[in-house]
Amino acid sequence: MPVPAADVARVRRARLRPARRVRLVLACLGVTAVGAVLVRVLLGDYVVALADLLPILRGETLPEAPGASFIVMEAKLPRALLGALAGLAFGAAGSMFQTTLRNPLASPDIIGISLGASAAAVVALTFLDAQGLWLPAAALAGALAVSLLMMAVARGTALAGQRMVLVGIGIAALLGSVIQLVMTRTSVQDAQAALVWLTGSLARATWPVIGLLALSLAVLTPLLAACAGWMRLAELGEDLSTTLGAPAGRSRLGLLVAVAMAAVATSATGPIAFVAFVAGPIARRLCGGRASLWAAAFVGGVVVVLSDFAGDYLIPDVNLPVGVVTGALGAPLMVAVVVAAGRAGKD
Repeated sequence: MPVPAADVARVRRARLRPARRVRLVLACLGVTAVGAVLVRVLLGDYVVALADLLPILRGETLPEAPGASFIVMEAKLPRALLGALAGLAFGAAGSMFQTTLRNPLASPDIIGISLGASAAAVVALTFLDAQGLWLPAAALAGALAVSLLMMAVARGTALAGQRMVLVGIGIAALLGSVIQLVMTRTSVQDAQAALVWLTGSLARATWPVIGLLALSLAVLTPLLAACAGWMRLAELGEDLSTTLGAPAGRSRLGLLVAVAMAAVATSATGPIAFVAFVAGPIARRLCGGRASLWAAAFVGGVVVVLSDFAGDYLIPDVNLPVGVVTGALGAPLMVAVVVAAGRAGKD
């Protein structure tokens, strides 16, 4: 019996509706991200008119405000761009972990990957006197080592995702103790230099750092995009996703790319707390329950840029690192996610 054309059209509209919502959310988040960057650049203790921004970007000196070019190009714009790029990386990496492992707590900053990068950088800085590109390389090696250890421990188990999360939380506690030990054994000067690896900050926002981070993301983002389809199948479980053509090895490849993305962001800003954790749930809620790497990436960029702006100007005469602000915002949301997950388990 043929299916009526009206029913076919109704089914097609129902299938396209969520996709249209995701596209609309992405467009709105993209505009919001650009707006957040403009707020960070134009407002604050030194206000720059929007009409003056384009001449400044072209390298022109404004006769009526000769110091505006220096403030924008050397202070405000680098922090805004570094925050946006790091937030994009943290948000996308967190969404990949949470979706692939099917656990809302599975984000790089919760399960020890960001701490792995921080611990490796702190050890390289204090004991090996590493400088320049060696610090980001050490951070990347530390993050990859932690992720490979988690995968090795959880491999072959029925609850690999849950076991990876538990192992990661344990590794995070161990790495926290290692960092504290190193900080007590080092000089005051090295301890101060290592603080950026303990609390995320955009104070290291320079054009070379932005260039390296942008180049790294230009390489990693297409790889992560190629893994996005496997991520959606991984939500169905390892057995079913393998049946549908997404073997577990491909999912692990996506996780490794996400680890690299979180590591390069950490190497530029330090471990900005809870951004990777909160971006995924917020994006999923905006997209009507659907996971979206790109929506999570935009959410992460907006959160970091606006948190940095709030840290500078929310409390008069007090400058808070961006990691302090995101930690204060993310901790209540983490409690809410855990409570919601517990209620869902009871239902």
